[in-house]
Amino acid sequence: MNGENPPGGTFEMFFTSSRRGARLARRVVVRRLEEWGIPRDSDASQSLALIAGELAANAVNHGHVPGRNFYLRLSVQPLPGGDSRGGPVSARIEVSDARDERRPVLRDQDDEAECGRGLMLVDALASKWGVAERGVGKTVWCEYALASEECRSRQGTGDSGAGDAR
Repeated sequence: MNGENPPGGTFEMFFTSSRRGARLARRVVVRRLEEWGIPRDSDASQSLALIAGELAANAVNHGHVPGRNFYLRLSVQPLPGGDSRGGPVSARIEVSDARDERRPVLRDQDDEAECGRGLMLVDALASKWGVAERGVGKTVWCEYALASEECRSRQGTGDSGAGDAR
């Protein structure tokens, strides 16, 4: 990460609820992170791209309502107090879709199953994750620790109004 210009910002965008929209969301996350000083070949960028891709794919596959888009919000937070020496501390990705009755559930997967591992990847890479209710639909969110990547996933239980995703 580039310590000279620490990121601290937010990006928000609607994407079409299609495979193409999910692919574009992942690419946009990588580009925005690079603009914020997180190189695209870094572990952080690659992990966040994978998380964004999985959450976007889940929004398309399980949260799709005809005529509705999904929404992605990416934010990167610098150290508290504006200390720029250490670079950013965390990134947060939120993906919102229009279906509230289909909440993500982390399950043990059969080794032979061809799908169903996306949320397991999110759980393994994120510092914490959860689901928040919205007026229409739901938001699946996750946080990724940039400063201490040894910190691994433990699902959150209520950050920003989120419910338990299990």
